[in-house]
Amino acid sequence: MSRRGGGNHPDNRRNQPPHSQQPSVNAAGSGRGGGRGSRGGRTTAPPPSYASAPVTPAPFVAAPVVRPSVVAPVANPSVTAPVASSSSAQNLPSPATVSTETLTSDLKQKATLQSAPSSQKAVRFPNRPDYGRLGRKIQVRANHFQLQVADKDIHHYDVSISPEIISKKVCRDIINLLVKMYLESQLDNRIPAYDGRKSLFTAGALPFNSKVFVVNLTDENRGSSSEADRKKREREFKLDCPYETIQALDIALRATPSEKYIVAGRSFFSPSLGQPGPLGGGIEYYRGFYQSIRPTQMGLSLNIDVSSRAFYEPILVTEFVKKHFNLNFTRPLSDQDRVKIKKALRGVKVKLSHSGKIRSCKVTGISREPLRDLTFMLEDNASRKKVIDYFHEKYNIVLKHPLLPALQAGPDSRPTYFPMELCQIEPGQRYSKRLNEEQVTALLRATCQRPDERREDIKHIVKQHHFNTDKVAEEFGINVREELALVDARVLPPPTLKYHGSGSESKIDPRMGQWNMINKRMVDAGKVQFWTCVCFSRMDPTRFCAELVKMCRSRGMTFNPDPLVPIFPGNPNQIERELVELNKKCKATLDGTKQEGRLQLLIIILPDFKGKSYDKIKRVCETELGIISQCCQPKQAAKMNKQYLENLSLKINVKSGGRNTVLNDAFEKRIPLVTDMPTIIFGADVTHPQPGEDSTPSIAAVVASMDWPWVTRYRGIVSAQIHREEIIQDLFKTTVHPQKGVQPAGMIRELILAFHKSTGLKPGRIIFYRDGVSEGQFSQVLLYEMDAIRKACSSIQDGYLPKVTFVVVQKRHHTRLFPVNNNETDRSGNIMPGTVVDTSICHPREFDFYLNSHAGIQGTSRPTHYHVLYDENRFSADQLQSFTNNLCYTYARCTRSVSIVPPAYYAHLLAFRARSYFSEVENSDSGSASGIRSTTNFVATLPSILDNVKNVMFYC
Repeated sequence: MSRRGGGNHPDNRRNQPPHSQQPSVNAAGSGRGGGRGSRGGRTTAPPPSYASAPVTPAPFVAAPVVRPSVVAPVANPSVTAPVASSSSAQNLPSPATVSTETLTSDLKQKATLQSAPSSQKAVRFPNRPDYGRLGRKIQVRANHFQLQVADKDIHHYDVSISPEIISKKVCRDIINLLVKMYLESQLDNRIPAYDGRKSLFTAGALPFNSKVFVVNLTDENRGSSSEADRKKREREFKLDCPYETIQALDIALRATPSEKYIVAGRSFFSPSLGQPGPLGGGIEYYRGFYQSIRPTQMGLSLNIDVSSRAFYEPILVTEFVKKHFNLNFTRPLSDQDRVKIKKALRGVKVKLSHSGKIRSCKVTGISREPLRDLTFMLEDNASRKKVIDYFHEKYNIVLKHPLLPALQAGPDSRPTYFPMELCQIEPGQRYSKRLNEEQVTALLRATCQRPDERREDIKHIVKQHHFNTDKVAEEFGINVREELALVDARVLPPPTLKYHGSGSESKIDPRMGQWNMINKRMVDAGKVQFWTCVCFSRMDPTRFCAELVKMCRSRGMTFNPDPLVPIFPGNPNQIERELVELNKKCKATLDGTKQEGRLQLLIIILPDFKGKSYDKIKRVCETELGIISQCCQPKQAAKMNKQYLENLSLKINVKSGGRNTVLNDAFEKRIPLVTDMPTIIFGADVTHPQPGEDSTPSIAAVVASMDWPWVTRYRGIVSAQIHREEIIQDLFKTTVHPQKGVQPAGMIRELILAFHKSTGLKPGRIIFYRDGVSEGQFSQVLLYEMDAIRKACSSIQDGYLPKVTFVVVQKRHHTRLFPVNNNETDRSGNIMPGTVVDTSICHPREFDFYLNSHAGIQGTSRPTHYHVLYDENRFSADQLQSFTNNLCYTYARCTRSVSIVPPAYYAHLLAFRARSYFSEVENSDSGSASGIRSTTNFVATLPSILDNVKNVMFYC
């Protein structure tokens, strides 16, 4: 264990001899630190001393090497931190709320103690320009709990376990045993906070400069005690390198829950936190809670939220296979089924008790042969024995499922096989693979809570866990207020929406985030001259198509009532062939009647059964045939509900190049910093493969408005990139042309040129909404993507640098807002649409806000968090908040405001649409790389979307 070393002293770890397997305690080296965050003087280490004692050999030996260092403490800004050795600094007894100034000061002082790696550039995001004033003032409750922290001299130790231990639980077991053995004798009664990986914090320095501990950790579940296995479980570990104060406190508050519950990211789960429930397919859900400390304007706050996650049911493997795959065990499995089972069970821990002793192992695969044919080599290395005979002779067990393969533990070179029917899945294992539609529905149904229920559950979690009496929290002087934060908020007024003047209502003021199309016509109706319908269902779509055409025409569209070719049924098992043949018929009809044009819209009734037919249809239509399609579910089409037909008409209109509605302020050019000069609005998102899909690329999507000043029509571009790469790689790139040489290209350049072609203007301002970025990636994404935007603009014209505002859109967070008064809610009991918060729980300095732009339907509404990372346009808080909220009313697919700003929403839809082009490859059961991506980060070319498709909002 080592404190952050400083000065010119040598690295003692490098000079140490290889650690002996015998138990020992070693102290050597020197350290440097500053009391309460100040730069401290150098201290001289005591001379090396060695001690050893005979200890009975144990299955697991872990030897921590400890060398002290200091982390900037939590200090009250009114207290002057003296220059002192960190090891002698005293704890101040009086508690004080941690302020923004303190934290900023701490970080600055730490920066003087060590230089950051060259790869981490310091990026300062823009200050909050002001606080918003627009809207009606209200108060809401937030699931943030204010922290008070006593002044403590927090020290950080970096734990490095070599050889590496992957399991956080084993790492915690090692440290817990070390603390139990040496708390009084060596650790000066300081209870550390440990994150299970590399960071350990103490509220005060440990009373030594360097020390080696040896602890004996026995793993009860491992049956083998061979010398080879014993050596594999011997570990040496050491400590080094400072962290932020906030992280120290966060780890301190997470220490006790991490010991009691199953840890998943920042969440904790356990059957004791709520009754588990079935999801189907051998999967169940556990209830739990999310916990994180955040710096806010009111000081440090503890964000607590309820959470749920899928886990394997602790059942026999045969029961899991039967539930998960619905297989018949009376005949041998096909190769395809065997691969599916192998993929589902690889990495799962199972336990066996047939021998009288409980043995645990991890599944690495399954046998190629069924149990009845499976043999293994006997110890004489000359003869083989059947597994079935072995279990019958040795354990008197007659196996019931000889046609099933056996589970494999261990490597392929030395496999160990166990019958599935004797193996039980160990409880508490997370299911990280993709849930199917039924499981997702069951999870949502089981965990959906009204706001008042969720609020009470959160309050119960805080009271149940007694943070203020927790031993580690007390050690670090942490006190948690048990009341949800009371936060000032405002309800922004909804925008006036403009419709076509030919309707009896040309303007509408939405109420509670919604409105209807009665007596209204689309502001810019599209035209559909050539269309037809193919039905892959058993229903007769004739009447449905007639009603749909009638609805489109009533909303102002010019829609030919007669299909180009007769509506016809299609074979759902031959979708691709049917679409190709239909396209040929349409072309032949147009050529025969000497009409110019092409099929503009294909209405498709999907098959009655579930499958990948939708993905196949979209891939063929959009990347091979150039057909705009509108898919309809047969159950919904058969009902011919008026609302369903109206929603379809909204989609069809934008797919045919029209606009449904526009902001009245855009129509009258009254939107600050948008309508005063040509402005292009971008939305960008990256979607990654599901967990377990290691062979497919990430998909980046960027959309941009093409119709300034209306900002409602968006063109989109997609690009495949390296697996799980969050930064969009193709915003700007160069290609080599055989004759022209190096040529600029990329998504930003293409969209700006398309904007110029569409409007005849060059954008003088860029507003870039970026979805899907976590806080830890802010700097990296901003640096790379802003640089790409600059290069793309400069490649169009020298010196062309439009002003950019770069806003990150975050939906995956755990902040929830609850109404204080029942008369300030929507129908679902949630806070009202337009509620915005930029005080109290927001960042102490930076420009961010929470916006709940939509009306809740069921459950608790999740506000979207907008964080401005770059702002050359100098938006005020009111201007950006109001514009963002107003844009949420222009979403094309419904007559409701949506929860995230439409450009980001469209980019999200487009990225998922492009992923469907790969879906057939992703869902293959080969278990190999599937040819999409290799270990050399080769990325397959995404099928190109045809130009006539890209010209419209085909992804709606």
